[in-house]
Amino acid sequence: MARVISTDEVKQKIDAGSAVVLEALPPSYYDEAHLPGALNLPLDEVDDRAGGLIPSKDAEVIVYCSNEACSNSGIAADRLIELGYTNVFKYAAGKQDWVGAGLPTESAAK
Repeated sequence: MARVISTDEVKQKIDAGSAVVLEALPPSYYDEAHLPGALNLPLDEVDDRAGGLIPSKDAEVIVYCSNEACSNSGIAADRLIELGYTNVFKYAAGKQDWVGAGLPTESAAK
């Protein structure tokens, strides 16, 4: 089971560039707004795309979705662990908490 990580811890890891950050929502939500530097890994593509997005099984990985009511991040994080990733965190509070804390997001260029 993935370890839960706080907003402050996520910000520290993003600022340090020490983790691969993954949004486990469909592309339309990712395109609208995502955490800085985050990559899109929709829940139904975890098995197909994880290896390309996260080449090292030992990399720090943070998975998030919209908020605590959204189960995508937990399902995707647990699947990454099943695929052999050893350092997976779940940002359960998600994008809603990040934005609520006044932290910046990025959007996909159209």
